Amino acid sequence: MGKIIAITNQKGGVGKTTTAINLSASLALKGKKVLLVDADPQGNATSGLGINKSKENKNIYSVMVDGEDIKESIISTKVKNLSVLPSSIDLAGAELELAGVMAREFVLKTALDEIKDNYDYILIDCPPSLGLLTLNALSAANSVLIPIQCEFYALEGLGQLTNTINKLKKKLNVNLEVEGIILTMYEARRKLSKEVAEEVRTHFKDNVFDVVIPRNVKLSEAPSHGLPIYAYDKNSIGNKSYKDLARAILNKNK
Repeated sequence: MGKIIAITNQKGGVGKTTTAINLSASLALKGKKVLLVDADPQGNATSGLGINKSKENKNIYSVMVDGEDIKESIISTKVKNLSVLPSSIDLAGAELELAGVMAREFVLKTALDEIKDNYDYILIDCPPSLGLLTLNALSAANSVLIPIQCEFYALEGLGQLTNTINKLKKKLNVNLEVEGIILTMYEARRKLSKEVAEEVRTHFKDNVFDVVIPRNVKLSEAPSHGLPIYAYDKNSIGNKSYKDLARAILNKNK
């Protein structure tokens, strides 16, 4: 049975999609069968893996809103062992269209239950909000991976996210756990990065991964080429960091 990890933070620009793409690819390269679910209407995880989202008629929107068979909507990527359930801009209207649906928080879970035994890991890239799409992801997930940018407002809103997770555990998904917090856009030479990292580790202790993701030009460039970082620049520090994160998650889930 595949482990489902939702990658979420209601703040945008924290490296959430970068983490979704490159952690998925790193796990796949370690021989794990991985599905990346792009649950963000922006579809950046889809295009970041070289898929033209405008040409895909079957996607997460058609699965959640139209009831399409999820197996027919999943696409193989250029990365061995990695598939993706693509997104499209239509997903932006899904929250309104699902508003009257019974058990609307479990639509994605119901779809993923059909195929989760086919994968070792299913990663969900959530939108930067705590709306119905994110609730669907958290209801379907076994755990939550939270990227936090090493900037001044890093902890702003994290309390709200933590409260949402705790409430959701009580009402919708009693088994939901925190996979961990990953520090992103870390700059070793900047005092602020070190201070933020120290503050996050003080507050959340063992929930914070030892691995940090650096601010890295190659990481920023790779999505525009439709490539994960290992394929764009295997020698970059960004590639090494995501390989280390994948190893840490595998060790945690032995």
